Amino acid sequence: MTEESTTPDLVERALAMFAAGDRGDIDAAIEFFAPDVVWEMVGSGIRIDGAASLRDFMQDWVNRYDDYQWRAEEALDLRNDVVLVVYFDSGRPGGSTFTVQERGVVVIEWSGGLIVRVTDFDYDQIDEALAAAERLARERADG
Repeated sequence: MTEESTTPDLVERALAMFAAGDRGDIDAAIEFFAPDVVWEMVGSGIRIDGAASLRDFMQDWVNRYDDYQWRAEEALDLRNDVVLVVYFDSGRPGGSTFTVQERGVVVIEWSGGLIVRVTDFDYDQIDEALAAAERLARERADG
């Protein structure tokens, strides 16, 4: 008899979290996060501490836009509970006729199947994000 892994597929979980956010289901997206999660946006210097604060931030962000989209384009499992995701988001600021779009990269750290830290990079920092993710995966392997 073969033994099945009890470790969750973290890429699938990351994609599911993005899919929930894309549907506008912030409560479902927040279920992937640990209560004490930290989300840090490198380019803007914004840091959000805790799932409750993150939920409020995400809901406020989504509410600012009409036709908002937030989808993962590519995800890479770097092992040791580290996942890198390239994402795309777009939307029309409320009441406007133009669309704002951006691409970004997040390094997601997991523990016990929950996201404990997200480091969010601008897309033009993709090399820096990948290097940070690889370094983090090595550090976690060395434990």
